[in-house]
Amino acid sequence: MKAFTPASFHPNGLPANGSAAEAAGPGRGGARLFSRGLTHVVAAVCAAAWVHFAVPLAVAADGPVVQAPTGPVKGKAESGLHIFKGIPYALPPVGDRRWTPPVAVPVWEEVRDAGDFGPACIQPPSRPGSIYFEKLRSTSEDCLYLNIWAPEKAEKAPVFVWIHGGSLIAGAGSQTMYDGEALAKQGILVVSINYRLGILGYLAHAELSAESPDQVSGNYGLLDQIEALRWVGKNIAAFGGDPANVTIAGESAGALSVMYLMAAPDARGLFAKAVAQSAYMVTAPSLKEKRYGSESGEAIGAWIVNKLGATSVAELRGKDAQGLVDGVGRAGYFPFPSIDGKVLPHQLVEVFDRGEQAPVPLLAGFNSGEIRSLRFLLPPPPDDAAAYEAAIRKGYGELSDEFLRQYPSRLIDEAMLAATRDAMYGWTAERLVRKQAEIGQPGYLYLFDHSYPAADKLGLHAFHAAEIPYVFGTTRRITDAWPKIPGTTTEKNLREAMMGYWSSFARTGKPVADGQPDWPGYAPDKGYMYFADKPHAATHLLPGMYELHEEVVCRRRAAGDIAWNWNVGVIAPPLPPKTTDCQ
Repeated sequence: MKAFTPASFHPNGLPANGSAAEAAGPGRGGARLFSRGLTHVVAAVCAAAWVHFAVPLAVAADGPVVQAPTGPVKGKAESGLHIFKGIPYALPPVGDRRWTPPVAVPVWEEVRDAGDFGPACIQPPSRPGSIYFEKLRSTSEDCLYLNIWAPEKAEKAPVFVWIHGGSLIAGAGSQTMYDGEALAKQGILVVSINYRLGILGYLAHAELSAESPDQVSGNYGLLDQIEALRWVGKNIAAFGGDPANVTIAGESAGALSVMYLMAAPDARGLFAKAVAQSAYMVTAPSLKEKRYGSESGEAIGAWIVNKLGATSVAELRGKDAQGLVDGVGRAGYFPFPSIDGKVLPHQLVEVFDRGEQAPVPLLAGFNSGEIRSLRFLLPPPPDDAAAYEAAIRKGYGELSDEFLRQYPSRLIDEAMLAATRDAMYGWTAERLVRKQAEIGQPGYLYLFDHSYPAADKLGLHAFHAAEIPYVFGTTRRITDAWPKIPGTTTEKNLREAMMGYWSSFARTGKPVADGQPDWPGYAPDKGYMYFADKPHAATHLLPGMYELHEEVVCRRRAAGDIAWNWNVGVIAPPLPPKTTDCQ
C-alpha cells in the first residue's frame, strides 16, 4: 500500500522525509483492560510526582511569580514584559500515553521555574542548507509546553495564541522568528505552543481506535492544541490576559491547524478570532474508508506499522520515539489529520460549505512567491509552450481557456509557480473569508508581495513564510540562514504596520494600524490589503482565480475519487464533468 500523498510532497511544501529546515479508548479483553487501567493509574501517579519535583524549592527574587490556577510559576522581567517559558499544559505523552489524547497537568504547589523553553517535540533532525534551517536546542517526547509574553501591567489584555508551522512534522513554539517580545509590546499577550508531530501526533490505526471510547484515532497533535487552548482559558487571566478574547493564529501547517480548530466541535468557544497565514484547504484521509483517492487513515496506519517492522501498536509503544520518526521519514509516511466523525466531523471544504465552522472574525492571506522556496512541489516543466498547453487542455477540458488566461504559456516557469500557489494558498485564503462572510462574520484578506535585495538575489520574492518576521516584529532577529532583512526605514515601517494590523485584530476583530490605510473587509466588494513596500487597500484580488479553482475543486469533490489540491496544472487528471452543484 502506498501512502496517500507522494513521498516527496506534503501540504506545507516540504519533503515528506525532511524537516522544518526544508520548508519554506476501551481495550480488548478483561485482563488487558485491568492491566492497561493499572498502568494508567501508576503512570498518573508518577506524572504527578514528576510535576511536583520538577519545580524549584526556592524562589529567586529577580523574576515575577504568577499564582495561576494550575500552579505558581516564576518567569523573567525583560523590556517591560513578564516572560514565562516552558509551562507544561499536559502530562508528557510518553509510555502508555503515547497515541492517547492529552491529559491536563495536575495542579502543582511549589513554584515552577518558567525561565527557559521546554524541549521541542520529536522531529527529524534539522538540515543545514535551507533558508528555513534552525537548529533546535533539544527535542523530546515530553514536549507539551507553552510560552507567554505579557505586558507587565496587563489586565484583561487580548491573547494571541501562535501555532507554529512545519508541515505537522517539525517546528516549535520556541523558534527565533516567533519571539513574542515585540508583538506583546503592542499591548497583547502572546502565547506560543508545542504540539505532537509526525507519527507521534497523527498516527491512526484500528488498534488505537479500539482503545478509544469514541472508536477513533489519530489527531493527537490537534487534540494537544485544543488542550493548550483549554489551559489558556483556565489560566491566562492570572497573567493579565482575557480568556474571552483569544485569537488563534498560525502560518502554513499552523494555519492548517487554525482551520481544523475552526472545524473541531471540541474547540468551539475556546477562541474568539482566527488568523490563517498561507493556509491550504486540502483533502484529508477519512479514518475508516477510502475516499478522494486516499486510503483510509487506519489503512495508512497499518501500512506504516508494517513498514516499521512491527506487528502491533503495542510493539511500537515500546520503541524509541526518535527512531520511529526517522523510520517513517525513510518510508515516506506523511502525517495528516483524519476525518473521524468526532474530532473532525467532515472535510474542511464541507464544514465551511455547511456554515458549521466557528463563527468568528477571520484574517487570512498568502504570499505572492509561496512556491519560490518550495519548488519541489512543482512537477517537471514541459519542453515548450505547445507541450504545456496540450497538458493543460488534457487536464482542464472546457476550463482550459480560462486556466491558460490565468497562467499563460509564454512564461511556463512563472505560470507553474502561480498555478500551484493559487490552487493551494490563494484559493484557500479567499475561500475562508468568503465563507465567513456567508455566515455573517467579518473576513479580512491580504496578499503579501514584499521583498528586499537579499531575497530577490536568491529568486525568493515574497517567499513562503516571508511575512512572519514582519508580523512578529522579528526582522532583526532572524536566523543566519534567512535572507538578511535590511534595517531600512521601509522595512521598519512595514514591520510596524503589520504588527499594528495583527495586534488590533486580536484586540477588536478589526485590523487597523496608525497612519496606515483602512483595511477593507472582504464583503461586500471583495476588499483586501496588498502588502508591498507599504500597505495598499484594494479590491478584486486576482480576478477569476478563485472561481477557476473553486470549480475544479467542486467537480473533483463530486467525483469522489480525486484529491483536489495535489494535482495542479500539467499533472492534473482529466476534469470530471459538470454537475448540478458545480456550475
